[in-house]
Amino acid sequence: MKERMQKTLSKVNGFPQRDRSETEWYEGVQTFMWMCEDNIVEVPFDNEHLFEQILSPSNLNRAYKAVIGNKGNGGIDKMSCEQLLPWLKTHKDLLIRSLMDGSYRPNPVKRVEIPKDNGKIRLLGIPTVVDRLVQQAINQALSPVYEKQFSIRSYGFRPRRGCHDAVRGAQEIINTGYTYVADLDLERFFDTVNHSKLIEILSRTIKDGRVVSLIHKYLRSGVINKGLFETSEEGTPQGGPLSPLLSNIMLNELDKELERRGHPFVRYADDSMIFCKSKRAARRVKESITRFIEENLYLKVNKEKTVVSYVRGVKYLGYSFYVMKGKCRLTVHPKSKSKMKLRLKELTNRSNGWGYVKRKQKLKDYIRGWIGYYHLADMKRFLLDTDEWLRRRIRMCIWKAWKKPKTKVANLIKCGIEKYKAWEWGNTRKGYWRIADSPILKVAINNDSLRKAGYYTLMGSYLEWHPKIGTAVCRTARTVV
Repeated sequence: MKERMQKTLSKVNGFPQRDRSETEWYEGVQTFMWMCEDNIVEVPFDNEHLFEQILSPSNLNRAYKAVIGNKGNGGIDKMSCEQLLPWLKTHKDLLIRSLMDGSYRPNPVKRVEIPKDNGKIRLLGIPTVVDRLVQQAINQALSPVYEKQFSIRSYGFRPRRGCHDAVRGAQEIINTGYTYVADLDLERFFDTVNHSKLIEILSRTIKDGRVVSLIHKYLRSGVINKGLFETSEEGTPQGGPLSPLLSNIMLNELDKELERRGHPFVRYADDSMIFCKSKRAARRVKESITRFIEENLYLKVNKEKTVVSYVRGVKYLGYSFYVMKGKCRLTVHPKSKSKMKLRLKELTNRSNGWGYVKRKQKLKDYIRGWIGYYHLADMKRFLLDTDEWLRRRIRMCIWKAWKKPKTKVANLIKCGIEKYKAWEWGNTRKGYWRIADSPILKVAINNDSLRKAGYYTLMGSYLEWHPKIGTAVCRTARTVV
C-alpha cells in the first residue's frame, strides 16, 4: 500500500512534504489526502494546515447544507440559494483553484438597514451565497479551534449555548451575593472592530497565513450601499456566517481580562454584565474596564448607556431580575412587555383584511415563540391580564367581520342570545372596541367558544412549559384558556 501511494510533491503551497511512506510522522494526528497537480499529498489537520481542512469535500458539503438550510436573500449578484448548486456544478473547481492560489476576491456585501426599537438603524451586510458558502466553511474549521479558548461565561453564537444559558448564568452569580452590576454597552461594536487588532489576535492561534489572508479579504471586501461602493476600513458586517465567530474572538480578549481580574460576568455577543458586591466596586470596575476596552481593543464604549446599578430592573436579553427571599428571580422587562403587546395589536388589527384562519395561525405562531423565549420568567398575573385584553381584541375583529346588522343579529341568535337582545345589539351604533367589552358579546363569544375555535392564549402556552404550577393558578387559568 505504501509503495503504491508514494508519488508526492517535494513542495506544496510553500512547505516541504514528507514522503508518503513516512506517515508515522503524523502519528496521533488526523490527516487529509489532498490531490494537487495529479499528485497525492498527505496533509495533517493542524493549525498550520487549516486551509486544506476548510477546502476538504466533507467540510464544503456541510457548509453547503448549512447555507441552504439558513436560506436568506441573495447578495449583490442576486444569486439565490436555489441557484447555488447548479453554479457549483459548473464552477466548483475554478472556485477551489482560485482559493488555493490566492486569486479569489470576495464580493462586496449588500447594505441593508434594519430599524431598531430606539429609532436608530442596525446596519446589516448580506454577502453573496458563494461568499456565504466559503465563510461557513471557514467558520466550521475555526470554531473547534477557538471553542477551547472561549470562556465558559461567553454564551453568544456558540454551539449548545444560548440566551437562556446566559440568563441562568447571571442568576447563579446574583445568588452568590453579587447584586450590583456594571452593564457595558459597546457603541456600534460590529461596525467599529479594528481590523489590525483582529488580525493580530487571529495570528496568535492560526498559523496558516492563507486562512488569515482570506479572512482579511472578507473584512476589507467593501459594501454596496444604495448602488455605490464604500470601502470597509473597520468593522465586521453583520449578516455573514463568519461575523459572529470573529466578534467572539475579539471579545474573548475582554473575557480573559475579566477572568484574570477575578470579576464574575456573563457575555452574550457584545452584551456584557460584570457583577460586584457593592455599587462603589461596580463603578470602579466600569471605569477600569472601559479604559481596557478603548486602549487595548480599540473599541468604543457608550458611556451614556453603560450603567452601574442594583440588579433589580436591569434589562438583559429581554429579561430583568429581582431578588426575593435571598434568591434571584426572573421577570419580563417592561420594554419587552410593551413590544409584545404592540405586536399582538398588529396581529389583531381589525382592518388588515385577514380571515379567521390566517389570524389564528399568526397569533399561535407568535404566542408560542414569545412564551418559548420568556418561559423562564415569573409572569402569571401579567399573562392572565394580557389574555383578557387579547380576547377583547379578537371579539372586536369578529364583530367587525360580521359587518351588516342582520348578520350580527343572526349570529348573536346562533350564539344563544335572545332575539330582542340580539336585535338591540345587532343594530347598535356603538364602536367596535366598546362592543367587544360588552356583557352581551362576552356571553355570545365566551372564552370557551374562543378556545374551541382554535384561538391560542398566552397562559395556555405558559402552562405547557410549567405543568406543575399550583392548583389555584391552574383553576384560574382554565377559565381563561
